Amino acid sequence: MDINKILDVLPHRFPFLMVDKIVQLEPGIKAVGIKNVTINEPHFAGHFPSRPIMPGVLLIEAMAQVGACALFSQGKYKGQLGFLAGVDKMRFKRQVIPGDTLVITSQVLKLKANFGWFQGEVKVNDELVCRGQIMFGIESPAREDDAGV
Repeated sequence: MDINKILDVLPHRFPFLMVDKIVQLEPGIKAVGIKNVTINEPHFAGHFPSRPIMPGVLLIEAMAQVGACALFSQGKYKGQLGFLAGVDKMRFKRQVIPGDTLVITSQVLKLKANFGWFQGEVKVNDELVCRGQIMFGIESPAREDDAGV
């Protein structure tokens, strides 16, 4: 998936879009995405100015977005939205700094009613950065007429 297809699947936009391209896609099962980390990202202004480190919560968000590309690009889940519901067994092994290229893998573990679980991991140069599970809720996007507009 190139960036245009990603933008069709995900509602996220700059500065919160955490995936640049999908290099492997098994719709409904698994995706592998790439994120190029650059110094001009807004979180580096405060985390930390003298030693820029990508926040762990953004690594979790990147895993969730790659998983959403796998799940919400196909079948009955196409066009749905995912919302973070929990994080389990997440471990961080290495810091991410500007110049790193993240290889993000997310696999659908289970779907039950309006909830699901991803297993995700992030690597830089084949070195594990973090790994864990993400629980998410699934909803249909709000329509303008639902908001009284």
